[in-house]
Amino acid sequence: MNLDELLKEYAELETQLADPAVHADQSKARTLGKRYRHLTPIVGTYRELEGVRDDLSAAKELAGEDEAFATEAEELAARIPQLEEKLRHLLIPRDPNDDKDIIMEIKAGEGGEESALFAGDLLRMYLRYAERLGWKTEVIEAQHSDLGGYKDVTVGIRAKGDEGVWSRLKYEGGVHRVQRVPATESQGRIHTSAAGVLIYPEAEEVDVQIDPNDLRIDVYRSSGPGGQSVNTTDSAVRITHVPTGVVVSCQNEKSQLQNKESALRILRARLLAIAQEEADAAAQAERKSQVRTVDRSERIRTYNYPENRISDHRVGFKAYNLDQVLDGELNAVTQALIDAETAEKLAQHS
Repeated sequence: MNLDELLKEYAELETQLADPAVHADQSKARTLGKRYRHLTPIVGTYRELEGVRDDLSAAKELAGEDEAFATEAEELAARIPQLEEKLRHLLIPRDPNDDKDIIMEIKAGEGGEESALFAGDLLRMYLRYAERLGWKTEVIEAQHSDLGGYKDVTVGIRAKGDEGVWSRLKYEGGVHRVQRVPATESQGRIHTSAAGVLIYPEAEEVDVQIDPNDLRIDVYRSSGPGGQSVNTTDSAVRITHVPTGVVVSCQNEKSQLQNKESALRILRARLLAIAQEEADAAAQAERKSQVRTVDRSERIRTYNYPENRISDHRVGFKAYNLDQVLDGELNAVTQALIDAETAEKLAQHS
């Protein structure tokens, strides 16, 4: 969409949002309001740029009569490229999922119990990061390991404002490698293990229509670490989406109904990801780059405990504050990835 079309859309949104009838439908009003707020900085920057250009033209005309206008013309001329660059950044095509919340899965990989403990460390890092940003988190499903780690854990993360969680955490999908002396190591040797992270944009019911006839739902007795039964009723739920073969299991909640709702929530997110992959080759390539196998050799990031170092191998980011990052100070890492993507998009559209 070009700038003229965006300006026209913005004017139409202003008209719609001024109509009291629109606000009778709260869902529609929220959608229109979110789009309006997204376009506001673009339109504001464009109008500022046009205003500076007009002022520059006037200052140039008067510069011969008054030296002050000549100085003003120089200052205005210097602002124009800055505003043009700002507008260019704002016009970069947005990821359609950037406003969405996410469902995150963290899976232990090679390394046994040590990998499961590392999966727990990653979970804590993301929960602390979310807490710092005022986001809401919810552990939807978890399979604990014997030493207190996680074989597999699924968490929902939701933002409070307009900025979606996806816009900042979509880059976390992939294999995360850790180098440290495990708690299970008696000789003090450094081991390498890995955990995988998968990120899905949270899907609303309107995003994904699921035909109940396409679902096979099985119920069973939930179990805790080591396989012992933790519930005397068949409250755990396994849902199979027959057309795609996607299987989701939930046993975290106490009731069968709650587990079914949680499983459907995860299923919707996975089906949305599949639909977007099929519709968008770029999204498909991105999803493939997340986790193929949780193998130590396929990694996006390394957490080196002896050196207190974190390295993101995709953008060459490196910092020696691993302890702070693991405590949720992820902003520098995520910003490096956002900046790299922005630079790539600018290069594609220059």
